[in-house]
Amino acid sequence: MSNSHNTVLVTGAEGFIGSHLVEALVAQGRHVRAMALYNSFGRYGWLDSLPETIRSNMDLVMGDVRDPFSVREAMRDCDAVMHLAALIAIPYSYSAPASYVDVNIMGTLNVMQAARDLGIQKVVHTSTSEVYGTAQYVPIPETHPLVGQSPYSASKIGADQIAYSYHCAFGTPVVTARPFNTYGPRQSMRAVIPTIILQALQGVSEIKLGSISPTRDFNYVSDTVAGLIALLDSDKVLGGTFNIGSGFEITIGETADLIRELTGSDFNIVTEETRLRPTASEVERLCCDASKIKALLGWQPAHAEIDGLRTGLLKTIDWFRDPENRERYADASIYIV
Repeated sequence: MSNSHNTVLVTGAEGFIGSHLVEALVAQGRHVRAMALYNSFGRYGWLDSLPETIRSNMDLVMGDVRDPFSVREAMRDCDAVMHLAALIAIPYSYSAPASYVDVNIMGTLNVMQAARDLGIQKVVHTSTSEVYGTAQYVPIPETHPLVGQSPYSASKIGADQIAYSYHCAFGTPVVTARPFNTYGPRQSMRAVIPTIILQALQGVSEIKLGSISPTRDFNYVSDTVAGLIALLDSDKVLGGTFNIGSGFEITIGETADLIRELTGSDFNIVTEETRLRPTASEVERLCCDASKIKALLGWQPAHAEIDGLRTGLLKTIDWFRDPENRERYADASIYIV
C-alpha cells in the first residue's frame, strides 16, 4: 500500500459524497484542495456546513470541469485527483441529455488530459452502478456488460471509457470506482431515501414515488468513502475498475416500509405516473459483487445486510431530524426520483 498522495484535489467536492470524502481526507491529515462548481453566490455547497476544524484545513477553489483551463489550474501541484464532479439526476437527463455529455464525458476528458500533462500520480475516477443497466445476472461483477438505459448512464459509460483509454493509450495512472446506491446524510432530494425520510418526518399521509418494485444495493456513505480512499492509496489497482457495494438487495417498496418503521410514521406509498421512468429505461435490479475490492484491498462494508441497512438508515434519519439540516432542503414532495 502507498500513502504518498498527500495533496489531493477532489472535484465535485461540494456534493453529497464529495463533501464526506473531503471531510475524511482532511481528518487523515492530508492537504485537500476542494473544487466546487463556480456560482455567483460564493457558496461551496455542503462544504459550507462542515466544521471549521475541517474547513480551515483545506483549500476551497471554484471552477468548472467543463473548462480545461479551470481544471488544469485546480490540479496544478497536486499528487492525486479524486474525480467526482458529475450531473447525476436521472430524470433530468431525459430532458437535458447534452448537459450530461458536457459535464460527465467532456469533464472527465479534461481531467484526464490535465492529469497526463501535469504528471499526476493517481486519478480515482468515480463511476456508478447505473452503467450496468438492469442486472443480467446477480450479483453484478465488474465484467458485467455495460448498458446505457438512460442518457445519464450512457454519459457515465462514456466517461469510464475515456478514463480507461487514457490509461491504455498514455499510461495515465487511473482507477475507476463504481459505487452502487450510496445513501446517508447530505444526500440530494433527487434520491429516493432522503425523499421518503423527509416526508415521513413531516408527517405526510401519502408519499408519491415512481416504481417501487426495482431492487437496489444501498451502501452507506462512509463505506463508499472508505472504498474510494482504499483505491487512492493502493499501488495495485491502476487500470482497474472496482465495485463498491454492500451486496444486499432490497426493493424500493421494502426500503420505504423500513423507513416507515424506523421513523414511526404511518404513510401510504402511491405510484404516480409522472414519476415512472420510461419502461425500457428503468433499471429493475442492482446487486453488487464487491469481491474484487475485498480480496485485493481488504475493504468491507461496515453497514452490511439488513442490520447494516437499518443502522445506516437510523443515522440518516437522525441527521434529517435536526431542523438545521432540514432547512437546507425544499419541499420533498416536489422532487421526482
